Amino acid sequence: MNTTAHDFVTVDMRGLKATLVARALAGRVSVSVLVRGAVARDLGLSIEDAPYQLKVPSGAASSAASVKLSIRMTLEEVRQLAAGARAAGLSRGAYLAGLVANVPVLSAGGGRAEHIAALMASSAELSTLSRNVHRLTVLLRQANVEPARPYREMLDSLAGDVRRHLELAARVLAELQPRSRGARPTTNSTQ
Repeated sequence: MNTTAHDFVTVDMRGLKATLVARALAGRVSVSVLVRGAVARDLGLSIEDAPYQLKVPSGAASSAASVKLSIRMTLEEVRQLAAGARAAGLSRGAYLAGLVANVPVLSAGGGRAEHIAALMASSAELSTLSRNVHRLTVLLRQANVEPARPYREMLDSLAGDVRRHLELAARVLAELQPRSRGARPTTNSTQ
């Protein structure tokens, strides 16, 4: 139930409606916001940030509460938002929230799905290495040296493979996390 009291006024615009609507569209605000601002200025009242005041539902005390946001965008901007969200595999709201939070992979034009796929592939390779090490351990406990010999090359490259996986995982996770607005991207000189 909506308990908010609204103060409505009906005004004959006498031919100004088209110009008013055009101005509201150009400013990406509703006609009501534009008119309230003009009236407040004419009355000498302060309306600092009035169009952007957040109205939180009464039961939503937490900052994690979800609120509905209505924004005005051009048709092309809506298409870009939808395409970006689709490419990232996110809802439009989650995609927009990620852009606001400055998630690097999203703000860079987003290969979120590719980042996750690369991490999954690397994790699968690491899992295979784990199984091979386990198999090698079993063979060595049984003193089965000949069947263990093919694992020698794997052991020689094991440390490098694990290090590459961890570097990839760190890079992907960093790209998927929000970055503070003042932070600069770091570059790894060992790449």
